[in-house]
Amino acid sequence: MAKEIKTIGVLTSGGDAPGMNAAIRAIVRKSLSNGIKVKGIKKGFNGLLNEEIVDMDARSVSDTIQRGGTVLYTARCTEFRTLEGQQKGAEICRKHGIDGLVVIGGDGSFAGAQKLSALGINTIGVPGTIDLDIACTDYTIGFDTAVNTAMEAIDKVRDTSTSHERCSIIEVMGRNAGYIALWCGIANGAEDILLPEKYNHDEQQLINNIINNRKKGKKHHIVINAEGIGHSEAMARRIEAATGIETRATILGHMQRGGSPTCRDRVYASIMGAYAADLLAQGKSNRVVGYKNGAYVDFDIDEALAMQKGINDYEFTVSRLLAM
Repeated sequence: MAKEIKTIGVLTSGGDAPGMNAAIRAIVRKSLSNGIKVKGIKKGFNGLLNEEIVDMDARSVSDTIQRGGTVLYTARCTEFRTLEGQQKGAEICRKHGIDGLVVIGGDGSFAGAQKLSALGINTIGVPGTIDLDIACTDYTIGFDTAVNTAMEAIDKVRDTSTSHERCSIIEVMGRNAGYIALWCGIANGAEDILLPEKYNHDEQQLINNIINNRKKGKKHHIVINAEGIGHSEAMARRIEAATGIETRATILGHMQRGGSPTCRDRVYASIMGAYAADLLAQGKSNRVVGYKNGAYVDFDIDEALAMQKGINDYEFTVSRLLAM
């Protein structure tokens, strides 16, 4: 018999992502419509251990869907990686009458949810990360906003790079995943794209591309460099020394995490949040919500964490052909 859920908690964990507030809003309002009370847990698992827990109602999430970041705040928590921390978290949930928990975040956050589930707290994960690196889903909350923010910034860098006939190394976020770099490389018409999943560290080939393109009459050369490769400043100095072409590095950084979420991020986050609330209402646990092949689905957390994800070879090949 499924466990009866009377009160749930919701938290955001790890790096923030645009659209998290839309997910929180949907979780709160869908749970209330299901007759379930909601408590907000501030600052992720760290806030859980410190009992930073507040009651939430429909008005708690008014005027939040358009806001970037997370109204519940977020933090990383080393203590929660320990068995003692996890047991303490489960006891605090029970102390506050929290029967189930929705965790919005990435793989690390889901690992925490997995531990709480094993300790008797029903947990559901919702994928919130700009990196798009969660294998069980084609979509993660925040990616669309982040990649559009990066694309617009790169367009601006291209303008000045062309005016000065420079080479520009533009570093985008994504941790160890190259999805933001790949999408921006295609959308911005970059001459070279460096992805952690595909890079062979042949910098001489990159230098040759820059020289050959200059011989063909190109007035600029845009290189999109993924965070997982990094070292853009040093790379720019080496390229300038080897080619004689003025080369600048631009690291876009945390601007990619901020800003009002796009329509896509708001809608997908809202549906995923409502889906998570319904899973808890049904007494389910240890699940991750995803979007796969055009449908909203859910997976066992153990299965989801064991999945692997890689760059689409065809997309990467097309990105190279279009850079001619």
